Amino acid sequence: MTEIVLMSDPRVAAVPVQECGEPLVDVRRDSALLVDERKRQDSAGAFAHLREGVLDRLLEAQGQLPRGIRLLFVEGYRPPSLQRHYFEEYAAQLRAEHPEWADEQLRSAASRYVSPPEIAPHSAGAAVDLTLADDEGRELDMGTRMNASPEESGGACYTQADNISDEARAHRGVLGAALTAAGLVNYPTEWWHWSYGDRYWALKEGAAHAHYGPRELH
Repeated sequence: MTEIVLMSDPRVAAVPVQECGEPLVDVRRDSALLVDERKRQDSAGAFAHLREGVLDRLLEAQGQLPRGIRLLFVEGYRPPSLQRHYFEEYAAQLRAEHPEWADEQLRSAASRYVSPPEIAPHSAGAAVDLTLADDEGRELDMGTRMNASPEESGGACYTQADNISDEARAHRGVLGAALTAAGLVNYPTEWWHWSYGDRYWALKEGAAHAHYGPRELH
């Protein structure tokens, strides 16, 4: 397995951002994308927003999928304050379980599952959590539930995990082939997390800078 670069890695933070100013758009305005309702308690609908260029690439990926399979969009944009809450909550959980860990070890472990707020691709509108579904909207077997933590899943949430079924591995392969062809990159500890234009994408792709930095939804 190739080296996994975590969001907490200093190389990610070192990538400069040249904000291009591209708008956040509501993915629900395009009927081509199945949008899951599990985040419907988000009254502002922030979860359903992405940068325009990211949405364009998702629609391109949708067109790469085999007949009868569709992308199921679950979460895109996440306000910086919510990202900070998620990170601190998970870090506190890990601290309770591992009181002997130093701060840096804690930050690194937490970043397998929740990006540090200052890096977060979701807060830039650059990242999407998504899965595959059939034409009826039923989710396909991907080996774990979406957002399963490394602890809960025994590491099966890692994209290249070997403790999943052949069917789930094949489905991950279908998802990955379509999204990679459209220019997105995966966060290897989360099979469902893909991004374009953020710092992590820039580091993985060797780009000189990121196109999208954290922003508020206005």
